[in-house]
Amino acid sequence: MSKNDELIKAETIITGHVNADFDCLAAIVAAGKLYPEATLVFPGSQEKNLRNFYMESATYFFNFKQLKEIDKSSVKLLVVVDTSRKKRIIHVAPVLENPGLRIHIYDHHMKSECDLNPEVLVKKPWGSSVAILSHEIRSRGIEINQEEATIMGLGLYEDTGSFGFNSTTEYDFEAGKWLLQNGMELDVITDLLNRDLTAEQITLLGRLLEGASTHSINDLEVVISEISTPDYVGDFSVLVHKFMDVENIKVLFALARMNDRIHLVARSRTPDIDVGAICTSFGGGGHVYAASATIKDRTLAEVRDELFALLYSKVSPRMNVENIMSRSPVAIARDTTIRQAVERMTQYSLKGVPVVDSMDNMRVVGILEHKTADKALSHDLGAMEVEIYMQHPFSTIKTDSALHRVMEIILGQKQRLVPVVENDRLIAVVTRTDLINLLVKDPARIPESLFPDKKQERNIRNVMRNRLPNKLLDILDAAGKIAAETGTEAYVVGGFVRDLLLTKSNFDLDLVVEGDGIAFAKQLAGKLDGRAKYHQKFKTAVVILPDGQRVDVATARLEYYEYPAALPTVELSSIKMDLYRRDFTINALAVHINPASFGKLVDFFGSQRDLKDRTIRVLHALSFVEDPTRIMRAVRFEQRYGFRIGGQTLNLIRNALKLNLVNRLSGYRLMHELRLILDEEAVHASIKRLNDLGVLAAIHPLLELNVSRDNVISELEKVLSWYSLLYLDPPIDIWKTYFLGMCMGISKAKMEQIYDRFAFSPSERREFVHMRDTIFWAAGNIMNVKQELKPSEIYEILRPVPLEGVLFIMARAKRDMVKKFISQYLTSLRLREIDVSGEDIKNMGIEPGPIYSELLNGTKLAVLDGVIKGRDEQLGYLRKMIGKV
Repeated sequence: MSKNDELIKAETIITGHVNADFDCLAAIVAAGKLYPEATLVFPGSQEKNLRNFYMESATYFFNFKQLKEIDKSSVKLLVVVDTSRKKRIIHVAPVLENPGLRIHIYDHHMKSECDLNPEVLVKKPWGSSVAILSHEIRSRGIEINQEEATIMGLGLYEDTGSFGFNSTTEYDFEAGKWLLQNGMELDVITDLLNRDLTAEQITLLGRLLEGASTHSINDLEVVISEISTPDYVGDFSVLVHKFMDVENIKVLFALARMNDRIHLVARSRTPDIDVGAICTSFGGGGHVYAASATIKDRTLAEVRDELFALLYSKVSPRMNVENIMSRSPVAIARDTTIRQAVERMTQYSLKGVPVVDSMDNMRVVGILEHKTADKALSHDLGAMEVEIYMQHPFSTIKTDSALHRVMEIILGQKQRLVPVVENDRLIAVVTRTDLINLLVKDPARIPESLFPDKKQERNIRNVMRNRLPNKLLDILDAAGKIAAETGTEAYVVGGFVRDLLLTKSNFDLDLVVEGDGIAFAKQLAGKLDGRAKYHQKFKTAVVILPDGQRVDVATARLEYYEYPAALPTVELSSIKMDLYRRDFTINALAVHINPASFGKLVDFFGSQRDLKDRTIRVLHALSFVEDPTRIMRAVRFEQRYGFRIGGQTLNLIRNALKLNLVNRLSGYRLMHELRLILDEEAVHASIKRLNDLGVLAAIHPLLELNVSRDNVISELEKVLSWYSLLYLDPPIDIWKTYFLGMCMGISKAKMEQIYDRFAFSPSERREFVHMRDTIFWAAGNIMNVKQELKPSEIYEILRPVPLEGVLFIMARAKRDMVKKFISQYLTSLRLREIDVSGEDIKNMGIEPGPIYSELLNGTKLAVLDGVIKGRDEQLGYLRKMIGKV
């Protein structure tokens, strides 16, 4: 047997960073729940207690392996936790060379740049990686046992400082609660994290205290301590934590020379000093509040000098809100009209104002931007109160808040101004202009992650290669090359990108070009042997390929609406403005397809966050005013994906309904959106949601859901699901069946109002009138039968009814016997063929005419009842019937 035959074949392995801490080890175990077939690879540690715990517990409970035990060439998927940097997983470096290797990452170190080109990157600013993985495990309904809950809790408690570090978030507390519910043993965690120090450790702690010196770095106090010891000392990070507690220090950098290496452990209780960034410069890692690094080939003095240089270059003088805020702010009350607000902002040349509950109590309830108010005014909404369109929720600050918090709100959250409150009263504001005036003088203060208009980008090239058929990849490659050759930028956008990230099948290609979309479409059609159809007014085109595949091409555009519920007018724009015109953030994603940046995901509006949070959110406050059909789309996407409509978006929906904007929509547009909903899978839930929001009543009061309709629509879902599994011909129009359910109980005369509201054509109107008439007749004949019906009787009752109507009757039927009759008709009786035809009747000397149908139908009825069987008997039966004519 060869050596390779003895190695473990592992298609998926999970590991973390070298010098693993409890959070890393616990995260590896947690990731194992998401990838149950994976092999856990221990990355090694310098923490004595961690090694002991691993040796005594993890080896037995969680079956960790060393990389040397694994056939490295067999690894196809590498899952990395608690880091996203290549140099921190050097123990699996050989695996990184595997061709086609896929990488999934789960990490909470936001400042560490990811250089692994992952297929999946889950990175959140939470206090621990365990919290992130716990969230993933919970969302998938995966169960954990007590041992797993305890080791995950160990990592959670260590990385959050038992929930005492400033980096701790609400999600860490949620993870702790969930782990406790699953049996986490707190006494085990307490024993491992809070053991008494050894005599040697106490001596070192004393030396740390003695060697500490306090320095003022740009007005911020920083403590630096240095020690040297000939031997390695375990739990050095524990000593540093004890040091912080004993001296109540805000920022500490501890340097220890052990053997031939310098160990740096840093802790911070303020966001003004990012210890993760400092340690990253030394080749280590961590986050804002806790970090470490191991440094080789340098002396303690050299490391100390570099540390000072880094501190002075990276730490800015402390400033707070009081230094830049504008006192005596202009504010408006929540009952101010849009017109009055515009006049006041114009009077003072303001781009936004805080909205207060009243001018007496000055309690801030929202923020109104001038551009939003102007837009509302252009839609003739000047008499509406500002409360409806103000920004809410919003962030406020206090006079002693740090400058970093202001930057987070204005640059990160895109909030134009920040109210400054004291005792729940507005006393000042910090505007974007105030912040810009400061930053112009010292732009180095701006964290890179907060630069205005910075796109959230990651490359999903590997995701596309793995999930898309080659045919689509070839189309995208060809389109990208045309863009490069013509000096334009091209993107695939919208639902295609959304569903790609949600791992849903969607092969509807929607391309946007920052240039002439029509000219681009013509070139693409020529290259792919297709043909292009275009719409000059909207600057759009569709390329139709020989196999029927359609590719929509649009010029990057900004749509504006001349009045509420109007169709859009189009102007040339950039990709950002094109995405901004989309209905919801989850549909405002783009992927660059030019060859040089193929696969780069572009996210200007937090779309990835909303996908992860499963939230439907509009991009601006007047979205539903401009296009009320988006209300129906919001419900459709919410129910399709199991998402939820965000709170502010829900309020905007209710306001649009209050303004009766749905009434302004044409019947054609309403019917188009309704049909899309009725062709979804979660139709019942969607209709209930539309009803609860008041949308059905807004379309027409007769459509309001009642108990009977609700029950029938619910039953229709089951009936249609059953019927779809039969794969029978001809195909049915599912939406028609549901529409019958929505209109159940409306009289024939009043149905004319419904047809008018949805702008039914004369032929559509005739179709539904006929269908409802035949349903009424057939239901009356089959619902109340007391005894078994002959097959021919069932057939004769249901034959005049369109299939959609038959399925509707089945959903209404309450008796099993009636459902059995209908099932028999759908699956057998209507499909039964006879062995004679009109040609046979003609050969018997009968002239063609209506009598043919009567004779053939009579023959079929006899066949259904078993009176006659084969062709000879059927021919004889025909002759017999002809003889009676």
